[in-house]
Amino acid sequence: MITKRIIPCLDVKDGRVVKGVNFEGLNDVSSPVSLAKFYSSCGADELVFYDITASSDGRKLFTDILTETAKSVFIPLTVGGGINTVADFDRVLKCGADKVSVNSGAIKNPALIGEAARLYGDQCVVLSVDIKRVDGVFRVFAKGGRENTGMEAIEWIKRCVGNGAGEVVVNSIDTDGVKKGFDIPMLKAVCDAVSVPVIASGGAGKISDFITLFKTLPQVDAGLAASIFHFGEVAISDLKAEMQKNDIYTRL
Repeated sequence: MITKRIIPCLDVKDGRVVKGVNFEGLNDVSSPVSLAKFYSSCGADELVFYDITASSDGRKLFTDILTETAKSVFIPLTVGGGINTVADFDRVLKCGADKVSVNSGAIKNPALIGEAARLYGDQCVVLSVDIKRVDGVFRVFAKGGRENTGMEAIEWIKRCVGNGAGEVVVNSIDTDGVKKGFDIPMLKAVCDAVSVPVIASGGAGKISDFITLFKTLPQVDAGLAASIFHFGEVAISDLKAEMQKNDIYTRL
């Protein structure tokens, strides 16, 4: 049976890890380098590093802090933010990333995913999608959740996976930072639509939220969270122990 992954997320702004609610009201948390070291040593399966204002600021991702972070971890590192060209993929991979996450860049240029997949392989290309319900429809948002693209999310995800995205991170803006559980209906819709690994993001508040996620949707490959790990509300070792008690396979 495939093991379920637990992935802390570092949302980085101006070289610092920050966290907000529903993508707003960002508060300073810590240095990405020190947090990355901590997570690498305490049982995290992977780590995600998002330069969350690169797209909205219209600039390239900060590579100096990324390089320092990559040197600090011994688990797979996925990096995103301001990824608009295959040259951006190349630059980030050379800084030490294992996988590259693309969101707004793919919206601006849908051919980017296919180009990157051909150059670096599907397993290297992660589609990150910020989704919010608008009049009952799952809509794709760009620029860090600031801009409604008008696109229906499930069809967009199917298109990108068809083009070569090897993994999908589903970011629910509706549940982000609220800590009342993952967005199960949204995640189910995505899992039913694609066969690549799906990572759930947005809404984790306690250990039982992960148990509910994996028990309800065994198709979900990983749970991603930020503030509950950053602020010590949930220890990854405790989470994994509880997963094992509930017959959810994970790397201890």
